Amino acid sequence: MTIPFSFEVYPPRKPEHQAALHETIQKLATAGPDFITVTYGANGSSRDASLDCLRFIREHTDVAPLAHVTCVGSTRDEMNALIDEFLAADIRMFLALRGDPPEGADPQSDYLGDVKTAAELVHLIRERGDNDLSIAVAAFPNGHPMSTSPSSDIDILLAKQAAGAEFAITQLFFNATDYLSFLSSARAAGVTIPILPGIMPVTSLSRLRHIVEITGERMPRDLEAALEAAPSPAHARTVGVAQAVELCRQLVAGGAPGLHLYAFNEHETVLEVLAQLNEPA
Repeated sequence: MTIPFSFEVYPPRKPEHQAALHETIQKLATAGPDFITVTYGANGSSRDASLDCLRFIREHTDVAPLAHVTCVGSTRDEMNALIDEFLAADIRMFLALRGDPPEGADPQSDYLGDVKTAAELVHLIRERGDNDLSIAVAAFPNGHPMSTSPSSDIDILLAKQAAGAEFAITQLFFNATDYLSFLSSARAAGVTIPILPGIMPVTSLSRLRHIVEITGERMPRDLEAALEAAPSPAHARTVGVAQAVELCRQLVAGGAPGLHLYAFNEHETVLEVLAQLNEPA
């Protein structure tokens, strides 16, 4: 199965983890992804580490680095300076995100910043850069945690598209129908940009429960039961990879334009998913 794919990593939480992440990035790069994204901590908490990781991808691989950028809680001048810093490092791809509200802020407030939405951030990045930039945005097949309705999620995606977004990457999900139904509704509403499904192979019960807790996604009961019944970590890994492979097959069959794999800073699992996808059916 030949289809475009990409990966996501996050900056090392401790300096001693940097060498391992660099090795993972190089292993991921050898698979030939379209790009590798690097996450950006809330309110810029991982700014320097994110930029270091992006520079490593730029300087030590042939893969395009894509920078996550969040705007909530920031002034326009701060955002301009941040974008200029990324551009100076020859970063040409961005994922424009609103981000979480500052700690202690009322989530219904003005977020204490000048650039309040991802659509505004897309426009700002366009203003700072040139025609060579590529800007992605987030999409939420099962709704953003603060969404008021499914239609509002699509309206927001339309606004991001109108601001200049070229493609979207979804939050992770566990059922192909979640993505395919969202894609159908988005297309009917006028969204024309590619929407890449975000897939995270989950290889342990504890990780599954943590992911569900932090994302608000519905617990996939079949996967939960299979991971709980696995007699060893190796068996659990086999379960998680198999679930991700089957999900990817259904998505591609349903018209997904590519696959975005959340690597969780580990190369073995996502590369195994790709290897199995490329095996004859």
